[in-house]
Amino acid sequence: MRLARTQTHEETLMATEPLRTLFCIGNNQNFFDLPKADIGEVWVAISSMLSAIKNMDGIEVIGTFDDDAHMVGPSDGWPWTCYVLADVADQQTVRDACNLLRTTMIGEYALWKFFKIEARMGRELIIRDDVAV
Repeated sequence: MRLARTQTHEETLMATEPLRTLFCIGNNQNFFDLPKADIGEVWVAISSMLSAIKNMDGIEVIGTFDDDAHMVGPSDGWPWTCYVLADVADQQTVRDACNLLRTTMIGEYALWKFFKIEARMGRELIIRDDVAV
């Protein structure tokens, strides 16, 4: 007979606490290959996607960071073009948010033709004042 393993306190907390999630977004070379006259509709689409993330059930946006003033050109990884830090209810909601890149359309193209998204998930880092150094 096999006994069921009980969850540790940390596992229980992680199952009930939101996932601290960093959505990392980068634009790719396809974006930079666009004629200037076509860039506006891409900005409308990425703005719509970011608003959809902000308004999704199970997502509380904590902060954002846009690096476009000091990082020019495609970003296929670190450093990314922009970031959204959020508390997210669960991994399915993180997947749903990332999937918006596939479902947000610009004419016949999905937004992922021009942008990439990656989500990093963890837990809140508590900086304690009661610990002496």
